[in-house]
Amino acid sequence: MMRSMFSGVSGLQSHQVKMDVIGNNVANVNTVGYKSQRVTFNEVFSQTIQSATSASDATGLGGKNAMQVGLGSSVASIDIMMTQGSAQRTDNPFDLMVDGDGMLIVKDADQTYFTRAGALRVDDLGNLVIPNGMKVQGWPANDNGTEIIRGQVQDIVLNSPSNLFSPPETTTNVQITGNLNLNDSYTGDDTAKQIVTNLNFYDSLGNYYIMEVNFAAYPDEGGDNPTKWVMSLPNNTITDTNGNTYTLGGTPTVDSVEIYFDANGNMEQPTGLINITGIDLLSASPPLNAEVGNDGMIQLDITGITQYDATTSLDATVGDVNGDGTGNAAGDMIGYDLGTDGKITAYYTNGDTKLLGQIVTTSFENSAGLEKAGDNVFLATANSGDFDGIGAEGIFQVGVLEMSNVDLNSEFTDMIVTQRGFQANSKTITTSDEMLQEILSLKR
Repeated sequence: MMRSMFSGVSGLQSHQVKMDVIGNNVANVNTVGYKSQRVTFNEVFSQTIQSATSASDATGLGGKNAMQVGLGSSVASIDIMMTQGSAQRTDNPFDLMVDGDGMLIVKDADQTYFTRAGALRVDDLGNLVIPNGMKVQGWPANDNGTEIIRGQVQDIVLNSPSNLFSPPETTTNVQITGNLNLNDSYTGDDTAKQIVTNLNFYDSLGNYYIMEVNFAAYPDEGGDNPTKWVMSLPNNTITDTNGNTYTLGGTPTVDSVEIYFDANGNMEQPTGLINITGIDLLSASPPLNAEVGNDGMIQLDITGITQYDATTSLDATVGDVNGDGTGNAAGDMIGYDLGTDGKITAYYTNGDTKLLGQIVTTSFENSAGLEKAGDNVFLATANSGDFDGIGAEGIFQVGVLEMSNVDLNSEFTDMIVTQRGFQANSKTITTSDEMLQEILSLKR
């Protein structure tokens, strides 16, 4: 009689645990990155009333099965369901959802944790954190912000002093493109009309200057062409963006540049870059504590100039045809961009961009073996596998959050089944109690 009562008690306890888990799942139906749990039951040991016997020729009887009475149920496992939750679009640039089974790596002062909840933010010190303040881990960028350094993960810091500003760079390449109309310069003698354009460049402090360059057409005496163009630097002064004029410490020079065009108006000579040398800013007056180019040399590309019967129009730009060597002024950070590969790029007022770091993920051999630690984070356990301290490049959806994977249809169905199981076990107890009452009443 007592066995049935205690079996009912164990059933009540098991179903109560299952109801507790269901209640927690329902409570977290809208929790970002939450992973639902399920409960499975085991029967507990059984009391053997009669052991099994085999068939016997001596008695002529067949074998008998064992007779056992079970003593209730117990909780076998509470499993974490690591299936991916649905995506919710937020358009927040620091909300991200991990594609696949990877997990974000976060850390406090004591331990490393793992999470699927990608609601990230930047704290007042520039650390990339999750809502509970744990710091997101990833790979840093090199000092120039041009590539990611793969290795041991570390805190991702976005607003460090070195990241808040983009340093200036001096110009090393310039180019002049456009058209030179021969009639605008050629007079048939040495009194050619000068066509003036400006070269622009940045110095090593980010100051922007303008320097004149002249083009003039002359007869090509003794040459193969009837005319030639000559490019020259008319003086040794430069002007900044505020209109201030500086006299250089020396005279900037350019290789003797004679320019020839073919009958179709395309440049035949020169075919390569021209070196402008002697741009001495250190000895300028007023003094300029800066440098330009490579030791005062800038490479000029004029191969894009034509000689058509069209309006003369020259355009000088910094940088080569590939956009390299432009130089730039110092810039202030104006924003971030988070890529689908987890790379964080900063943008600056001078048009420069810089890699700040890369968010990485890690995977486990048995992700269901992780231990929940609250705040949507997990801890590695002996049954989950270890974190190697490095991680791997992940694939993310940006502006999207992974929602809870709780299925309310299943939870409410399980709730009904659990409730009925609890009621049935309670009925076992009350029925056993009534039977005990009947035994007690036999004495009357």
